[in-house]
Amino acid sequence: MLDLNGKLRLHDDFKAATVQVGTEREPVVVVDNFLSSPQLLTDFAAAHCAFDAVSDTFYPGTRAPAPAIYCYALRAFLAPIIAQAFGLHDSRISGELSHFSLVLTPPEKLQTVQLMPHFDNTNPKQLALLHYLCGPEHGGTSFYRHRRTGFEYIDESRLSEYGNAVRTDLAELGMPPAKYICGDDPRFERTVSFNAAFNRVLIYRSINLHSADIASSFKFDANPRTGRLTANTFFYFR
Repeated sequence: MLDLNGKLRLHDDFKAATVQVGTEREPVVVVDNFLSSPQLLTDFAAAHCAFDAVSDTFYPGTRAPAPAIYCYALRAFLAPIIAQAFGLHDSRISGELSHFSLVLTPPEKLQTVQLMPHFDNTNPKQLALLHYLCGPEHGGTSFYRHRRTGFEYIDESRLSEYGNAVRTDLAELGMPPAKYICGDDPRFERTVSFNAAFNRVLIYRSINLHSADIASSFKFDANPRTGRLTANTFFYFR
């Protein structure tokens, strides 16, 4: 098996910037040139990972567990940037979950919740780290504002109102079309889009409304070397 221990190092041209997104000014950290040898992760996923369909209703594809050393590298290299951007200086990571992911679900098989932007969790101390191991041709990630409520993030205090508003949308506007949302529609307004770039990492709160940009021309490729391979990680802070 490919041994990643000691091989995941920062790129010499590592860059990180924090962007304030939308009218609610939620931070998104954009890291470019993260690892010096990101191809090692692609090689690992292709050689050693068994991708399985996911049981949750959000991710439209397959996943496989990422190696523990990868999470260690994320913590070691990005902890100071995360603490600064999200005001977590006095918080510690209490849990983590990391997978390699491939988008494989064709539009006609998407569930209702997959036709709209989603939030991963209502806890503002859960962060998502999205590491692109693919190029811009596979589409990036966009963040959204819900038109009826004006919400750009959903925490516990907003959950009931948002759920009721989405049900009203469905009653008044009908079902969304059977396609990936990739920009404005009658229910949601895109606030910003970040292109995919090989070895780019996006870091954001899991409460933010977001969705992958999957164009109508997207190739649903199950090969980790040529498909939309990402490493998706959640850090839980206390």
